[in-house]
Amino acid sequence: MVRSDALENRARILAAARQALTADGGASMNQIAQRAGVGAGTLYRNFPTRESLVLAVYQDEVDRILGTVPGLLADHPPLEALRRWTTDLVEAMRRKHGLGDALSPGAHQSIAEQTYGPVVAAITRILDAGKEDGSIRGDADPGDFLQLTGALWRAASGPEDRSPRMLALILDGLRAQARP
Repeated sequence: MVRSDALENRARILAAARQALTADGGASMNQIAQRAGVGAGTLYRNFPTRESLVLAVYQDEVDRILGTVPGLLADHPPLEALRRWTTDLVEAMRRKHGLGDALSPGAHQSIAEQTYGPVVAAITRILDAGKEDGSIRGDADPGDFLQLTGALWRAASGPEDRSPRMLALILDGLRAQARP
């Protein structure tokens, strides 16, 4: 059983690491510990290597995004839920690229393999809700959708962020068409 203060320390470390690494992929472990308000020993007890910390930050973000699906489907029609969820995913993937400098190619591959199934399952859940209510075409495939949205997080962000328009095009292609 983990003590509550240990859980709080871990959460503070993850939050501090997310901020530090997103701002500066070269932030040191000591800078992260200081930002989290913990000693280096506490940081290294929780995350023995920089890569383990970066992977935990990324996994924490993926878990957060996956956890939003039920609420989005409860509060919005499926296409709107998918738009909101995908927008959140795109923002997270853009942050991940900031974290990516700290990961080895093997770690990139590992995290992609670990998260692919759960992400596709989340997309499947949203698409199935839309297929069920008739708003999303029956042949919509979650793997295809994920592949298409990969272009969104690679699109330049900022004042000329094209990803919202690109996402609108993707979602329009998913709409079920009225049959004549």
